[in-house]
Amino acid sequence: MYPLVKAMKTGWSQFLAIGPVGCIFKRMQFTHFTHLGLRVMARLAAQDADDGRIDTRTISDELAASYAHVAKVITRLGEIGAVDARRGRRGGLMITDDGRAAPLGWLVRHLEGDDELLPSCPDRAPETVAQRLQVGMRAAQLALYSSLDTITVADLVPNRAQVIPLAV
Repeated sequence: MYPLVKAMKTGWSQFLAIGPVGCIFKRMQFTHFTHLGLRVMARLAAQDADDGRIDTRTISDELAASYAHVAKVITRLGEIGAVDARRGRRGGLMITDDGRAAPLGWLVRHLEGDDELLPSCPDRAPETVAQRLQVGMRAAQLALYSSLDTITVADLVPNRAQVIPLAV
């Protein structure tokens, strides 16, 4: 394994490391969209079914996040069947049974899309090095997803009566 040559801090507190052949490695992290989606699901899982539905504005305020961004996340969660979103006077949001039982790995895969969590090596790297790095990075990403598959959304909130603060 090659030692890292240099590390530097960039905007948004992300750390980059420059590897032996000029490959730039970014720390593995989810997109803001996925992070927000997981927080929304945890908040909805904490919501007691008897309390009825909650609206998008309330969730965006509780999470200290943009209403528009939360609305996009909720739309996506509705598309994958994790959230039941209804419009109108008796509308609002509620987590579905499938959403409560969903493994986090499955949820992250659907929110992240097919993008790599770790970027690949640029074209200027030797082909064999770039290929080995790509295989290793993909294996790390799959291991992360497999690890998250052991945790369900319901596991995030063991005591549903206790609503936890989610603003970061």
